[in-house]
Amino acid sequence: MTMKNLLIYPPLLTAVFSLSAWSAEQTVTLSVPGMNCAACPITVKVALKKVEGVKNVDINYQLREARVTFEDSQASITELTEATTHAGYPSIRKE
Repeated sequence: MTMKNLLIYPPLLTAVFSLSAWSAEQTVTLSVPGMNCAACPITVKVALKKVEGVKNVDINYQLREARVTFEDSQASITELTEATTHAGYPSIRKE
């Protein structure tokens, strides 16, 4: 190993192992119009919490919305909407 390699590897390793430092926590509101019964919010919340990277889920049954906080390096809005859809409650991002 040359002296040049010794100088390159530590910064490179630090950058690779600190990728999680580049992630950000995001919060998104999903419209879930199919939540029509008292059990629906529970099902939606459980489905969303199963998505890796989801930190918190708040459901507003009256507004038919789910507010989801997640790490964007581990989850995406597409994964969140797919999770609710697979649980039987299609959702879309509310702007």
